[in-house]
Amino acid sequence: MSLQSIAVIGASGQIGQALQLAAANRHVPLILAGRPDVDFDNGASLQAFFATHRPALVINAAAYTAVDKAETEAQAARVANCDGPAILAQLCQSHGAALIQLSTDYVFDGAKRRPYIESDPCRSLNVYGATKAAGEEAVRSALARHCIVRTAWVYSSAGQNFLKTMLRLGAERDVLRVVADQHGSPTCADDIAHALLDLAPRLMDENDRAAVWGTFHLTASGETTWYGFAEEIFRLAHRAGRRVPRLEAISIAEYPAPAERPKYSVLDTSKFSDTFGLKLPQWPLSLAACFERLQNM
Repeated sequence: MSLQSIAVIGASGQIGQALQLAAANRHVPLILAGRPDVDFDNGASLQAFFATHRPALVINAAAYTAVDKAETEAQAARVANCDGPAILAQLCQSHGAALIQLSTDYVFDGAKRRPYIESDPCRSLNVYGATKAAGEEAVRSALARHCIVRTAWVYSSAGQNFLKTMLRLGAERDVLRVVADQHGSPTCADDIAHALLDLAPRLMDENDRAAVWGTFHLTASGETTWYGFAEEIFRLAHRAGRRVPRLEAISIAEYPAPAERPKYSVLDTSKFSDTFGLKLPQWPLSLAACFERLQNM
């Protein structure tokens, strides 16, 4: 099938914007969709979108990602993270399309102390993670031709994320207190986008269907803490002549928030790399490249 039939739902989010840029650089047309034209609150809008565009592959980059707000907006989180993907999967099944459903490391509880593999049980600590896990199950139940891609700690030069928050706060404050006992893998949206576009032709190739469906983990290589992530951000900022605050390491317990987070959510990405021959760079390298893009904006 033609690459022109790749549709991106949630085109205005971090990964959606990264997909647009990556596709433009590769001269790959995308069908871009987002509110109000396509709205998970309005199933008819999804049906109309499929009837009009008939995509061969749908990349669902739409999600409710406000982890703390989800604790009091559980219904909104469920619509975006579970009900919407369920409808997408059903429509993909009806129209013969494949689906890439993006998910999160927060489906896990963090009790493990080695990288999570795809078959580890989902035990989320918060509403956000629970609704994303429910969305995964809805997709699995409705559509065989799916790839659920879990990623983590996403940042980019677009939207709101930890990188941009640190740079903003660092310009305003002398001291920043940052959690040092929560472990994960900061992952640049641009790297995710390029990996998904590398993956797309295989998912649309009628003759290449071996071992491409199922659940996969995709993050940057390596791991750190939010404190370590902040240290590297401000090392780059200092080198670029920006104002740099003093960092103070704190525990999760010292940073009260409505939603509980997993203390360890590093994902094992070997299944993805073994299946598709793709591996993302070490996280500091991708961070440096993203920081450079921010500097040039």
